[in-house]
Amino acid sequence: MSFRRRLTWAWPVVPIVAALLFTSGLLLLFDTHPLAAFQAMFEGAFGDSSKTLSVLAFWIPLLLAAAGLLVTFTAGLWNIGVEGQIVMGAIGASWIALKVQAPGLVLIALEVVVAMLAGALWAGLAAVLKTRGRVHEIFGGLALNNLAIIFTNYLISGPWQPPEGGSFRGTQPFQDAALLPLFRDSHFSPLSLVLTLIAFGLVALALRGTFWGLKLKALGKNPYSAFLLGVSSERETILAMMFCGALAGLGGAVRVLSWFDSLRQSISGGIGFLALLVVMLAGYRLFWVPLIAFFFSAVLNGSISLQLRTQLHSSLGGILTGVMVLFVLLFGDAGRLGLGRRPDLGQKGAPEVSEPAIEPLGPNLPGEST
Repeated sequence: MSFRRRLTWAWPVVPIVAALLFTSGLLLLFDTHPLAAFQAMFEGAFGDSSKTLSVLAFWIPLLLAAAGLLVTFTAGLWNIGVEGQIVMGAIGASWIALKVQAPGLVLIALEVVVAMLAGALWAGLAAVLKTRGRVHEIFGGLALNNLAIIFTNYLISGPWQPPEGGSFRGTQPFQDAALLPLFRDSHFSPLSLVLTLIAFGLVALALRGTFWGLKLKALGKNPYSAFLLGVSSERETILAMMFCGALAGLGGAVRVLSWFDSLRQSISGGIGFLALLVVMLAGYRLFWVPLIAFFFSAVLNGSISLQLRTQLHSSLGGILTGVMVLFVLLFGDAGRLGLGRRPDLGQKGAPEVSEPAIEPLGPNLPGEST
């Protein structure tokens, strides 16, 4: 592999290093040694086995959402509604956990299936709003995110309220058989890890080795040309969104059945929006996504103990991840600097023809100009 190709492949590391240097400069301004702060964050994430398991537990739903977003980004879609799809997945799993009596494995299987179905249908609604109602997926997704949150609050304070009365804290606790089996009394479930690895493998296979993945890439690069080649932009848009929604729904099920024992407010924990940052920072490269998602999980979990060790606020982790995204926007893709493939940004399709959804579906992925 030539030096230029190695540099192109490793380019996602550049914003991370730049953000670390920038954050180190901020720490020096506040008379804090950067190494002490970063060491505190590292020990907060990996200081003992329970902390490491917490990093893994947060990494799993984050990776599921990010893997799904790879599919929609490939099709040229900004699936901002992934946050609401996680919430709807959690609601679907909670419905089974609260209303169905069955043996443990059967109950968990039902929860996973219903969660994925709920997330897929919620994403499909955003797709239909785009293809039939001409509502851009960003605006439709944001609206559906808010509706999912409102629906959660209604269920918590209404039909699913605890026996002692309405509360915005959470629903009544789930039956023990409904919860995912956990490892060493942590939030980490080996079963959820297996499901996540299978899901990520399916995404890799779909994008790298199937005709459907090729159609999504064609759609993301130029919707009009894809239509001329027989690719239905409406069908592929709906399928891509529903595929992403199913993985996000699975992430919501993992979240509600391993981190908690009931449906709570803000059940997603912002994982959907964080997954968008992960995919952007990875430069839409498939095999960078798990590594960067793990890095984000470690930073956010390690920040919890930062204030106790160094008297710095735990928001330093959020500052670090935010600065990373800023540097992604500043540095851009390696292709913009002539190091690799040049991104095909903002390409517009030709004027609309008979296909209902022939208009461009969103920002295109980095790829060779055509």
